[in-house]
Amino acid sequence: MSSPTSSTARINVFWHEGMLSHDTGRGVFDTGMDPGFLEVLEKHPENSDRVRNMVSILRKGPISPHVSWHPGTPATIPQLLSFHSQEYVNMLVEADKIGGKEICCGTFLNPGSLDAALLAAGTTLSAMKHILDGHGELAYALVRPPGHHAQPTRADGYCFFNNAGLAVQLALDSGCKRVSVIDVDVHYGNGTAEGFYQSDKVLTVSLHMNHGSWGPSHPQSGTVDELGEGEGFGYNLNIPLPNGTGDKGYGYAMTELVIPAVEKFEPDMIVLVIGQDSSAFDPNGRQCLTMDGYREIGRTVRRLADKHCGGRLLVVQEGGYHVTYSAYCVHATLEGVLNLPSPLLSDPIAYYPEDEAFAVKVIEAIKQFQTQNVPILKEV
Repeated sequence: MSSPTSSTARINVFWHEGMLSHDTGRGVFDTGMDPGFLEVLEKHPENSDRVRNMVSILRKGPISPHVSWHPGTPATIPQLLSFHSQEYVNMLVEADKIGGKEICCGTFLNPGSLDAALLAAGTTLSAMKHILDGHGELAYALVRPPGHHAQPTRADGYCFFNNAGLAVQLALDSGCKRVSVIDVDVHYGNGTAEGFYQSDKVLTVSLHMNHGSWGPSHPQSGTVDELGEGEGFGYNLNIPLPNGTGDKGYGYAMTELVIPAVEKFEPDMIVLVIGQDSSAFDPNGRQCLTMDGYREIGRTVRRLADKHCGGRLLVVQEGGYHVTYSAYCVHATLEGVLNLPSPLLSDPIAYYPEDEAFAVKVIEAIKQFQTQNVPILKEV
């Protein structure tokens, strides 16, 4: 028999099947290249199958009674300009008119891609507006293409429009005083950080593998010393974790770094940017989170939202490229966000052994750096 908490908890999921029209093609991993000597070319990792499974597991899995479905709508150009420059938006529109092109390494704008990107941005805005209008405290924007690498003036890392950044700006424009972004995608949420790098109204916290810059589209390094500029100094916190950090290491980072920062910041809205590419089996990441780790992250962020934001929490989908396991980890994340008393799904791939000792050492070093250099975290 379900408890009152489990039977009444619901999350509003925003989705539109038009986002499946973004065809990223085939090649050698994400390059789109055919070397001529391979019989089987694989799908680009950011393909529609990954999201089809996420939708399916939420519709048919045991969490389905806790889900309310809502349609998404495309973003308008004026909405995009709240985060992106006119010149950048114009460039994407012109690329679409000529049939598309590779915007940057691994990021392909093909016929149908721009419409899907507009839907991803607009669907995320719809999810945020649902919360702001008081229709529900919990919402999940189940969107693709992803967005957190998209900077105000450029695309990056499979991303065209910064879905989470647009939602954060909408919250600020609608009267929120402080918004906290907690990004656990395996890659640095550099686009979101860039968009609010000079703002003290947005605390961006990114937990990511220690990958550094990957080229002209991604000049940010994701290191601890990228703290923001001007009024925003101390409001961009990077937590580059050692490759192989798993459930225990991420839990330690949440306890020692994320929770104290959010507690000091006291946001009135939280945006959880979630990517299942931090999982133990993702082809695009080198971390070792399992369903249990994602479930606990969901619970932790929900507790912060309940304490500081009246429960207001927007979850935004980013990466996650293992077609099966990503869906399971989405399910687990939302179980945690819903604060359900016990797991609804067991882990089909089960336990991945981890040694958190090195991760703990790195997290302690980051903590020491932050307490010495971040004004709101300095020890007195």
